[in-house]
Amino acid sequence: MAGAEPKDRVTFPPDPNPKVPRLKAPPGSWDTHFHVYGPPHVFPYAVKRAYTPPAAPVEHYLLINSALGLERGVIVQPAVHGTDTRVTVDAVAKSEGRLRGMIRVDPELTAERVRELHAAGVRAVRFPVAREHGNAFNPDLLHKTVALMEAKSWVVDMQVNDDVIHENAELIRSLPLPVVIDTWGRVDPMKGLDQPTLSTLLDLLGEGKVYLKIHGANRYLERGVPFETLVELARLLIARAPDRILWGTDWPHSFVFEPRHMPNDGDLLDMLLDFAPDEGTRRKILVDNPEGLFDFD
Repeated sequence: MAGAEPKDRVTFPPDPNPKVPRLKAPPGSWDTHFHVYGPPHVFPYAVKRAYTPPAAPVEHYLLINSALGLERGVIVQPAVHGTDTRVTVDAVAKSEGRLRGMIRVDPELTAERVRELHAAGVRAVRFPVAREHGNAFNPDLLHKTVALMEAKSWVVDMQVNDDVIHENAELIRSLPLPVVIDTWGRVDPMKGLDQPTLSTLLDLLGEGKVYLKIHGANRYLERGVPFETLVELARLLIARAPDRILWGTDWPHSFVFEPRHMPNDGDLLDMLLDFAPDEGTRRKILVDNPEGLFDFD
């Protein structure tokens, strides 16, 4: 609709019936990237937002989590709730120990608030600086926030464009906390496996402190990336750092405006059979890596 506000763009709800996965998730498996929306009459959406999703409460997510054979998870504070952490804290509380929380970077964050959120189960801050979401990389805010996070050894999660990784590799190396680069580092696999950004990402992964989340594979497929090409990229990344790869559903799959593009979460889990054919490697990705990164007091 001409002249419509971004918030007037309404996304589709997730598939409520995940397929029974062929992959039997090992005990203690984690989903390290999902969101919870509302319900908005309880947890209002931010006035300024890029879209309006249907409610996707934590009770619904926990049913999906169990249906996939998963047991743990990390709720990532969604953009539609801005920096209002109530929806995240509530979800963690209702999970009875199954979930950890990841909030969005907030210029108003204080040391006292970090202590409160840590007690509520938060273990990470996401720095959403992808340009297509209207964000920009702010090194000063990054350093200011990391200084507050150090007291509780929280995890730095970066949602960045591929060129930001390439141009700020030394900054990423210098951070005193574990760093997770999410959404495959937004590397474009159609540019080939010898592109500078991918080389930089592989270097960072090999240095022991940087992790990578391979979630949102459906977004690549929606853009026309052949599945075989995505498998090739996944295997290259996993081979470089099997101890620092994480996986997530990305439920309830924001920015899906056509029902034909809505993935089934059972299919997404089964992609790991191709990405990581070795059962031991899959156990690292689903259990050992996230447990060591997020499950601490």
